[in-house]
Amino acid sequence: MPAPPTDARSFTAPVSAVEPCGADGVLLSLRPRAPLPPLRAARFFMLRREDGLSPAIGRPFSLYRQTGGELQFLLKVTGRGTRALAAREPGRELRVIGPLGNGWPDLDGDGAPWVMLAGGIGSAPFFLAIEQALAGVGGTRPVAAEDVCLLYGASSEVFLYDLERFESLGVRVLAATDDGSRGFPGNVCELLEHEWEAGSLPREVRLLACGPDPMLRSVERLARERDLACWLSLEELMGCGVGICNGCPVPTRLEGPLGSWPNAKCCVEGPVFSTEEITLLAE
Repeated sequence: MPAPPTDARSFTAPVSAVEPCGADGVLLSLRPRAPLPPLRAARFFMLRREDGLSPAIGRPFSLYRQTGGELQFLLKVTGRGTRALAAREPGRELRVIGPLGNGWPDLDGDGAPWVMLAGGIGSAPFFLAIEQALAGVGGTRPVAAEDVCLLYGASSEVFLYDLERFESLGVRVLAATDDGSRGFPGNVCELLEHEWEAGSLPREVRLLACGPDPMLRSVERLARERDLACWLSLEELMGCGVGICNGCPVPTRLEGPLGSWPNAKCCVEGPVFSTEEITLLAE
């Protein structure tokens, strides 16, 4: 049976900063007393307060940035758990469990360009991914900046979190908004089709996607129709984060490498899966 990663730990870490981001988000920075080694993009941590204001079970958050001994998380403030985290004062501690899960595959510079599709707060696992792709982390050949494209969609401009910081990375960043307030008027899959039709992207690309389920289903469908390599970082509800509660099942593909069991555990076998391994589409 799949097990939690061997480097996962439970520890407390003081908050070093909480900064507003977008209309309803914050950048939450922690400084663990023992710095963590460089972590693969799209891995996650369970976070909670221990003063009774957070739910008893921590909430999972993708690592957004790792720099100078700090871990930074991009949070959309939506309910009790995220409100409690966003209100934690610098210097006060949080309970942290992680690093957990498996991240993006090695983003190598050999092969088709990488196209990253983010929806709203689904941008969280991409900042570190772009940094690592450009640096050639993991022993791979660095990816040229022109071979990385981030398509970032949201309902409105105010939910394109930290967009300017993404643009500062030097890769191509294109925005899409449902209300047309910034960039392409539509969603990221429509924007991708538009870029193909305009000849601005080659027909053969490798896709990475993170966002709400309807978006991820659309990305999977598109990848299957065009026979493209594709990985999805899922935003499943998780109870424990370590594979005990069985609360985050993801349907596997019978003919795929995980098909010996009808469901995979998102927390320990994901949250990143290849579309060869799992499916979000009704069979």
